[in-house]
Amino acid sequence: MTDQTGMRETQGRNRPAEAAGGPAYGAARPRPVKIRVRGLTVRYGSAEALRGIDLDVFRNEILGVIGPSRSGKTTFLRSLNRMNDLVDGVLVGGSILVDGEAVHAPCCSPSSLRRRLGMVFAVPIPLPGSIRSNVLLGPRLKGGDSSQEMEGILEASLRAASLWDEVKDRLDQPASNLSGGQQQRLCLARALALEPEVLLLDEPCSGLDPVSTFKIEEALVALKARYTVILVTNNTKQAARVSDRTAFFLMGELVEVGETPRIFTFPKDPRTSDYIRGRFG
Repeated sequence: MTDQTGMRETQGRNRPAEAAGGPAYGAARPRPVKIRVRGLTVRYGSAEALRGIDLDVFRNEILGVIGPSRSGKTTFLRSLNRMNDLVDGVLVGGSILVDGEAVHAPCCSPSSLRRRLGMVFAVPIPLPGSIRSNVLLGPRLKGGDSSQEMEGILEASLRAASLWDEVKDRLDQPASNLSGGQQQRLCLARALALEPEVLLLDEPCSGLDPVSTFKIEEALVALKARYTVILVTNNTKQAARVSDRTAFFLMGELVEVGETPRIFTFPKDPRTSDYIRGRFG
């Protein structure tokens, strides 16, 4: 379906790969691209949330996404696994490729895509039931029925989320009994139990205490050896601590993206510098 501006609810045109997507890493050793976004534009009715986003996400990196409120960070994240499809009236233009496959292609199942690109939201929402049932819901829905296999997934997921040692003796207790920081790590374990390829994190440490924040950041740094991680955060210090590269969004535009030390030390755009130094936000 196309509106008067030519925007579509399905895949748009493919633009040249050399569009702005991050710094060159040297022609001799190009970094493998996991997600390629070209010309991404998103509108909710008449309100334009993103316009003309060109960005590459490399395999096994942590990409930090920073910017003030209403800059389009969460819309960008939700576009990658088509969560925006659940919003009435959304219009999406441009293209998103995951391992070279268009996410809006007719053959791409949104449910399969969301298993590949697992998402953790800002507010932890444990499901009714035990810690065990929370983590194993996804694997059981996929058809896992071996008790030994399920126990292996349970322990591996909780360990990866830095939660196993704290809950291993109370796995059958209600998940609602956990602290806020533990609930957020439980949600991370629940996403990991489905063995995604990419982790999409939308303010996962919002409202958490410093100890819980540290544990999640520690887990993310370890997880990038196996996963590609995209971290949306309003905490610039957090992006500086854990991200390999950082992308700065402002009013629906990608201002710049680059290696995190460079972004925080020598940003190319004065707007990036002003935001990082707290002159607005």
